[in-house]
Amino acid sequence: MHKYELAVVFNPTLTEEDLQTEFDKVQALITRFGGEVEKVDNWGKRRLAYEIKKLTEGFYYFITFNSNHDAPAEIESRLRITESLVRFLIIRVEEPRVSKVKGKPVAAKPVVEAEVTEPTVSNEEVTANE
Repeated sequence: MHKYELAVVFNPTLTEEDLQTEFDKVQALITRFGGEVEKVDNWGKRRLAYEIKKLTEGFYYFITFNSNHDAPAEIESRLRITESLVRFLIIRVEEPRVSKVKGKPVAAKPVVEAEVTEPTVSNEEVTANE
């Protein structure tokens, strides 16, 4: 079993009853494909970062669940045809690695950014192009 997080944004024009019905359908999809809902965060009505389908707000929910590796693809295929959803995203949550020696979490290796240098142009190339 792997841990996943599903972020869904529902249409802001839904009534409280319709919103709860649609949210229950999403949870039912997770359990239908063998997932176990672990945690639900209801962020309520929030402003979108950018306009989507002429909407500027949406109801945000974040659902953490455990399931087999093939369940997210099935859930995603069903969510694509849900009209009340504005956006959704399923990501796999990585478990922190634990050191076998000390039993403490191992810090991720720092990402080294490469230096970006601009190509140099010699005076001879500039005069040749003119």
